[in-house]
Amino acid sequence: MSATMILESAQSLVATLKAAAEPTRLRILTLLRSGPLTVKDLTRILGQSQPRLSRHLKLLNEAGLIDRAPEGSWVYFHLAERAARDGAGAHLLSCLDPADATVARDRQRLDAVKRDREAAAQAYFARHAGEWDKIRSLYIDEADVEAAIADVIGTRKADLLVDLGTGTGRILELLSKNYARGIGFDLSPAMLSYARSKLDLAGIGHAQVRQGDIFDLPLPDASAGIVVMHQILHFLADPQRALQEAARILAPGGVLLVADFAPHALEYVREAYAHERLGFADDQMRHWFDETGLSSVTSRHLKPKAGDSRDKLTVSMWLATAPALPGTTAARKNRKLETAS
Repeated sequence: MSATMILESAQSLVATLKAAAEPTRLRILTLLRSGPLTVKDLTRILGQSQPRLSRHLKLLNEAGLIDRAPEGSWVYFHLAERAARDGAGAHLLSCLDPADATVARDRQRLDAVKRDREAAAQAYFARHAGEWDKIRSLYIDEADVEAAIADVIGTRKADLLVDLGTGTGRILELLSKNYARGIGFDLSPAMLSYARSKLDLAGIGHAQVRQGDIFDLPLPDASAGIVVMHQILHFLADPQRALQEAARILAPGGVLLVADFAPHALEYVREAYAHERLGFADDQMRHWFDETGLSSVTSRHLKPKAGDSRDKLTVSMWLATAPALPGTTAARKNRKLETAS
């Protein structure tokens, strides 16, 4: 290594340590290990003013320890890849004692923030359980979305299909010929009650719905041949974590289908419909799938028809495949996202 490279490496190390070695900034980095947060979230957890926290976030961003992802009027902050995996920042975080009183208190407040987020989404679901199909139709024509989902899944067969955030159970009904056994998970009792009645009415006896946490599914590893996440990701505070859990239950060669919104700027959906995220871009999804070890990612985009309201949203679909053989994830990764419109 040349003297210049050594000097640059030393300067980078010093900058990292200077940025991370302040107590509040170290607490921020620790919190972001659990997923992305907004300034509003951090203000509530740390009990500090927004201007002060914004200054800390700016310094961490300039040091390359965190990245910022604007979404409308909100900005989500998350650990930069190198800070999460290697380097001085990662080493500092690994040395922290999880039993430390300050760290433990921050974790409790973080858990409270996440519970409140989920409660807001579930309250919305509960209020609209009987009309959820109608609400989905406020976007692009739901019949077109369902036709595309059926086309993407095609003739694939699975011993077990899992529908995450099952809502009204419509996916279990739509794909009933593609599985021997279907399970839909949701947190809302009102939704589950409605879904059960719909499945009973349709005569679908090989599917059931259960109350379950999308981040902690009561299923063993590699147990599902098909996993579907239809219009659920944008409600979640930590979409990547949900994708990781979905990938965990995928059997070798199984597929994960995500149907959600493309990026948009309709801020009102945050308050009106409890949306956490304003859609997802192909590059973001490709990165998340790559992080979970899934490959052969393809995408399809269903744009509003000519003459539709300008507020109609584009629905995107991403299909990813689990490695066919255990232990071959690294060799089978495909970082190219094939796009079909």
